[in-house]
Amino acid sequence: MMDVDATCLEAAARAVRENAHAPYSRFRVGAAIRAASGRIYAGCNVENASYPEGTCAEAGAIAAMVAAGDTEIAEVLVIADAPGPVAPCGGCRQRLSEFAGPDVPVTLANLRGDTRTVSMAELLPGAFVKSDLPRD
Repeated sequence: MMDVDATCLEAAARAVRENAHAPYSRFRVGAAIRAASGRIYAGCNVENASYPEGTCAEAGAIAAMVAAGDTEIAEVLVIADAPGPVAPCGGCRQRLSEFAGPDVPVTLANLRGDTRTVSMAELLPGAFVKSDLPRD
């Protein structure tokens, strides 16, 4: 059984997934983030005829979070209509790691109800983070 927060995240991700603009891949993705403040932010993928110019669901959720003034991720859920629980692409794993510590849970899900929860460290081992950059 999912706890209340996970249920809210899944509901937000499922709902926003319906708004995805995916006319090329037809692969609609929804993502929901619970910030450390407790607020939930959602995003969906938005494709573009110039393929690399589209945005992922996770990037949209992160942008909404930052635009609202939150900068720390407490939990993530990503959902798509896939045979198994869907994972973020490599770029989104890096984006998430900017705001999520290594112990933050990331739930991977599909529309059938299959889920798998991993830590951010499991999702992106050896993440390149702010502390890897030279200091002035």
